[in-house]
Amino acid sequence: MRDHLWYDATKVFIDGTWRAPEGGGQLDIEDPSTGAVIGSIARGTAADIDAAVAAAQGALDGDWGRMSATERGRILTKIGALVAMRLDDLAMIEATDVGKPLTQARADAVALARYMEFYGGAADKIMGETIPYLDGYTVYTLREPHGVTGHIVPWNYPMQIIGRSVGAALAMGNACVLKPAEEACLTALAFVALAEEAGLPRGALNVVPGLGEEAGTALSGHPGVNHISFTGSVGVGSLVQAAAARNVTPVTLELGGKSPQIVFDDADLDAAIPFLVGACIQNAGQTCSASSRVLIQRPVYEEVIERMAARYDAMISAPAKRDANLGPLISAKQKDIVTGYLAKGADLRVAGMGSIAEDAPNGGHYVPATLFADVSPDHPLAQEEIFGPVQVAIPFDTEDEAVAIANGTDYGLVASVWTGNGARQMRLAKRIRAGQVFINNYGAGGGVELPFGGTGKSGHGREKGFEALYGFSTLKTIAAKHG
Repeated sequence: MRDHLWYDATKVFIDGTWRAPEGGGQLDIEDPSTGAVIGSIARGTAADIDAAVAAAQGALDGDWGRMSATERGRILTKIGALVAMRLDDLAMIEATDVGKPLTQARADAVALARYMEFYGGAADKIMGETIPYLDGYTVYTLREPHGVTGHIVPWNYPMQIIGRSVGAALAMGNACVLKPAEEACLTALAFVALAEEAGLPRGALNVVPGLGEEAGTALSGHPGVNHISFTGSVGVGSLVQAAAARNVTPVTLELGGKSPQIVFDDADLDAAIPFLVGACIQNAGQTCSASSRVLIQRPVYEEVIERMAARYDAMISAPAKRDANLGPLISAKQKDIVTGYLAKGADLRVAGMGSIAEDAPNGGHYVPATLFADVSPDHPLAQEEIFGPVQVAIPFDTEDEAVAIANGTDYGLVASVWTGNGARQMRLAKRIRAGQVFINNYGAGGGVELPFGGTGKSGHGREKGFEALYGFSTLKTIAAKHG
């Protein structure tokens, strides 16, 4: 194994080589826990994207394109094993770069290893089928890679999203160009170095850090890219889709959310309360699937609020390496956005609020975890994605009212239902507009195997599980006439 300096953050990785970016530009790396600049990353350009796409195409024309699915799977499995050997290193890198508490950062590294393991095992298990047809014909289908796939990954969960998108794309035999968010590039660069060490052929995975409006725009509109995977905001996702549309390039979009948890009066509250809070404040609320709305039936409303508030009041935001309940937000810009939403709730009932560690650096991007109660379903805090540790509680009376409130935003990513009534569980699972609905739980432990994606402004297409493999492939029908 290489030592801890096994990647070069100041360079791009193209065609198996670390090289200076075209133009030589660099971008500062900031530690969100302190606000201090701690290094720099390459500022990739359109020229670097051109080179990366060409390298990916070269890999498809070369060793990577000729490799069997079984061999691809073995390489991905080896990557997963190398990731598993560097969990603590990767967690420390992520905590420093993103501001994520160490326990959460390590869980993300574990998930990355698991994605590689899962897709390594799945690579040779994607089958076609035969289709009954006319006499004298044999008709069958094949699943083939798109070709060159572009991956634009956000800053909140770099390792997990690399795992679920790049892992699936490589398993299907695509060659990838990865553009990580400029706020959080380090684990992407560490990952590609481990992939190279595992024997991934040159050009199969290329990483170009840089600004979204430069490298990201060049990748999303590149005519040599055959599929784009984007995770991020609705606004930027719309721009990516529009740029890709000029080349008729298919796009998978995983965008925002305003995910509800619905608590009925027959729910097991001891089981529910930790999920009601934890699903919102994880990663300081900077999670697309964060449960930022809790809908509570009136007979148990005040009890649930009181129990949730006690957890909020005990929460501490502190530097990532202290491994407290919450770390900082990613940037001063994100802190301004979240504090702006807190100001919009000035007239609301604050049921619970955490604190910021007294010795937290003044330059860090901290906000206290906050629970608002008695919020109207049409209030901005109940309608708009905040992307911070801010949660609203909304009372309801009837099942129909709960469904109307749950479905009453532009989003449809995740939801959960807490009830002991089996018939109600099934009714609501069908009625709620969301890509994932959990019954008496939330998130199912990360769910590498579980298809993930949304409806409405939460995006389209699915990641995770076998569905991601189908999304990173195209179906070919072959009809042979033999008499």
